Amino acid sequence: MARRRKYIVPEAARGMQAFKSDVMKQEGYNVNPERPDDVKYEVAKELGIPLRQGDNGDLSTESAGHIGGKIGGSMVRELVRMAQDRLSKQ
Repeated sequence: MARRRKYIVPEAARGMQAFKSDVMKQEGYNVNPERPDDVKYEVAKELGIPLRQGDNGDLSTESAGHIGGKIGGSMVRELVRMAQDRLSKQ
């Protein structure tokens, strides 16, 4: 079963989805801004992981982690870069 993240500030969900879309576009992925979560299928294909829509119960935790790590890691790197840029301007 997929875990859905609940944001403390519900309005942040739309912003985070837009941020994910922007970051993954910068990484060279084809991202539909209306469905940024679908980029996981493109990442999985690149990594050679057989992710498909629907039930992926046979997918190992390690494989799922590689997919999420690629996406989340890119987002974290961009957030760190943005913070460093802001700090250098102060």
